[in-house]
Amino acid sequence: MRINKYLAHKNLCTRREADVFIAAGKVFINGRKARLGDQVAETDKVEVRFRAKQQRYFAYNKPRGIITHSPQGDEKEIRQATSLKDVFPVGRLDKDSHGLIILTDDGRITDKLLNPDYEHEKEYIVTVKEVLASNFKQRMEKGVYIEGYTTKPCVIKIMSEKKFSITLTEGKKHQIRRMCAALGYVTADLERTRIMNIKLAGLRPGEHRALKDKELQEFLKALGF
Repeated sequence: MRINKYLAHKNLCTRREADVFIAAGKVFINGRKARLGDQVAETDKVEVRFRAKQQRYFAYNKPRGIITHSPQGDEKEIRQATSLKDVFPVGRLDKDSHGLIILTDDGRITDKLLNPDYEHEKEYIVTVKEVLASNFKQRMEKGVYIEGYTTKPCVIKIMSEKKFSITLTEGKKHQIRRMCAALGYVTADLERTRIMNIKLAGLRPGEHRALKDKELQEFLKALGF
């Protein structure tokens, strides 16, 4: 296994960060300085001689109209909308949607959080323009066929005649809006309220709070760190 992949596999850093540490002479294999591209085995002794950076994690309530990634023209993205520096959003929340998104400087968590194979829960509250049919919950929960793909089973809770909560373990592009449209509903409002154990917890649009203590420990443990 390549040394950078080995360090990432051990959750010590990302592959890109590993290459930086190796180039800086801070990684050692069996007592000698590692070189970029070195191969290691489980029997090798690998040391990383650096003081670990304190990673930062935040819950942020993205307002409507703010872009998560790659703004166009006069659009405003999260990193322009918040006072936080040197952090990035993990995942996406489309321009017309609002609610919880995780901001961090820890690149390790991106795949762990977004890869549907890990089946991490994300919860949303959705309002549609039409009155929900009596079989809406059943049809949504079993999976909806959208453009060549059937969504994974989900959990639906009916909140009113036009409002429901949905808990997903995957995140296809515009998935909830597309699921609703496939069943004949137009989404009027979509808010993400929970990612795993992290909840919006009263944050106002545009506000953020640091994740720490038990909440952060539980979050990282569930991601495998």
